[in-house]
Amino acid sequence: MGTFGVLNIAGSGLTAQRFQIDVISNNIANANSVRTTDGGPYQRQVVIMSPIDSSLTFKSHLLPDALKKGVGQGVKVTAVQKDEKPPRMVYDPTHPDAVQSGKWKGYVMYPNVNIVEEMVNMISANRAYEANVNLVNSSRQMFEKALTLGR
Repeated sequence: MGTFGVLNIAGSGLTAQRFQIDVISNNIANANSVRTTDGGPYQRQVVIMSPIDSSLTFKSHLLPDALKKGVGQGVKVTAVQKDEKPPRMVYDPTHPDAVQSGKWKGYVMYPNVNIVEEMVNMISANRAYEANVNLVNSSRQMFEKALTLGR
C-alpha cells in the first residue's frame, strides 16, 4: 500500500456511508407513502456494499507476489435492493387507498419501513462515517509530523 492508500480507503468508506445515509433518509421520507408511480406502497431500499477487489486491476497482475499482501482497498456500493418484506397492513376503511374486497378489506398497505430500524441504521452509518473522517484527520496529522521531522 502506498503512502496515500489509507486516504483512498477512507475516501471510499466516506462515499459509501454517505450514499447509505441518503438511502436511509429516502426510506424515512417515504415511510407513509402508500401510493407510488409503480403502484402500491413504497418499498424499503437496502444498500449492498462489498470490498473493492484489487485483483481485477491491470496493475495487480504486474506486482510481484511479495507485494500482494491482501490488504483491503476500500469498499464500494454494489447495489441498492428493494426489501421484499410484506407491507404493513393498517385498518382504515375511510382511506382512499383501502383494499375494497377480500381478506384485507378496509386495510391500507403502508410501506415496510420501520422508523426505529432506520434510525438505528442511520446512527450506525453516521458512526462509520465519523470513523473514516477520524482516519483521514489522523493520517493528515501523521503526514504533517513526518514533514516537520524532515526539516
